[in-house]
Order: sequence, then C-alpha cells, then structure tokens
Amino acid sequence: MTRPAHMLLTTFGLGHMPIASGTWGSLPPPAIAWALILLGLGPVEAPILYHAVLAAIILLYSWACVAYGTQAEARWGKKDPGQVVADETAGQCIPLIALPVICEEPVKGMLCTGLAFIAFRIFDIIKLPPANQLQRLPAGWGILVDDLVAGAQALIVVQVVLRLAM
Repeated sequence: MTRPAHMLLTTFGLGHMPIASGTWGSLPPPAIAWALILLGLGPVEAPILYHAVLAAIILLYSWACVAYGTQAEARWGKKDPGQVVADETAGQCIPLIALPVICEEPVKGMLCTGLAFIAFRIFDIIKLPPANQLQRLPAGWGILVDDLVAGAQALIVVQVVLRLAM
C-alpha cells in the first residue's frame, strides 16, 4: 500500500489512535464545517463552497475505501480494520452537508455540528438495519457503505431535532 493510500485510509494517522479510532476519524468533518461557518463560509452564506468541500471529502474518502479496501484488509489482517477510518470521515459529512439555515450563526453552528457528530457516532456504533447487513459487502464496499448509511440515518435525526428545537 502506498503512503498516500495509507494516509487517506487512516485519515492522516487518526486511525492509529489507541482508543476509539472511529471517533477520531469522525472529527475532521465537523471541525471543517464549523470552521467554514466561523469564517462566514457556511451553507447559507457560501453554499457552493461549503457543499463542495464536504462533497469532496465524501468522494475522496469513499474512493479511498473502495480503491484500497482489499489492500487494507490484507495489511491489517481482518475485515473492516479499525485503522481504516476513511469510512467514518466520509460518512460524517452526510449529516453536515444539509445543515439548516439556523446553524449559520457561530454558536448555533457549533451546536449543530456537535449534534451531527454525536448522531453519526451513535448510528455508526449501533449499526441499525440496513447498516449492519451492509458490512458483509466485499472489501472496501463493506468498509464504506455501512458508514454512509449511518450518515444518512444521522442526517434524518439531525434534521428533525434541529427543526423542532431551534
């Protein structure tokens, strides 16, 4: 496996954190989303840039999982190895890509991105159907798709909670 592939799969080494590597791999997208909101480049003020950044993260890290999943499983000797957190990085972007207008203010933006992070982590850990069955897909698809589904499930919860609470 090449060094660039390794860096992408481990989200620049976060997959090597000794505890909760998936949580570490989920942190960059909400940090990036909140930074964009703080800079006035959130989903309302700069929708093209905001959505392009998150879409690029989803596409790049999803591609890494699919392209190098077989090599990653061979290198670490198991299906969906914990060191591979590119799937969490990609999946975490899904609830962030559709934040409502109310998340544009910096403090509310922090709360919104925090809620998206927590919701994604919960769904990624509990693996509600169909996410749990999708882990059986071969190689990189099995690594990735369950996290994209967890992201979609988190998106629904984030939308409902934010629209009811704010």
